Amino acid sequence: MQRYGQIIKIKKDKIALYKALHEKPSEGVCEMIKACNIQNYSIYLFGEFLFAYFEYVGKDFKADMQKMANDSNTQQWWKLTDPCQISLGKAGEKWLDMEEVFHLD
Repeated sequence: MQRYGQIIKIKKDKIALYKALHEKPSEGVCEMIKACNIQNYSIYLFGEFLFAYFEYVGKDFKADMQKMANDSNTQQWWKLTDPCQISLGKAGEKWLDMEEVFHLD
């Protein structure tokens, strides 16, 4: 199992919309996340930043992320959520991976 922490910025005027969208995710989105070997997935809001944590239990992260990106339900979901976000990386990048510096089981 691999733990991931990710960060992205959120547009101030889209915070309420983003929260509302996540109260009831689009059909098939959560199922696809699980089908791509992601578990224990959480998103936190702090000011203008979103922090995500999840655990990947598969064998090929890149292939599973491509599977998710190819899913039509996920694509429609991203059309709703992407306009709420501001990448902290290069153009075209979304969530940025963070370095884990400490973990205690």
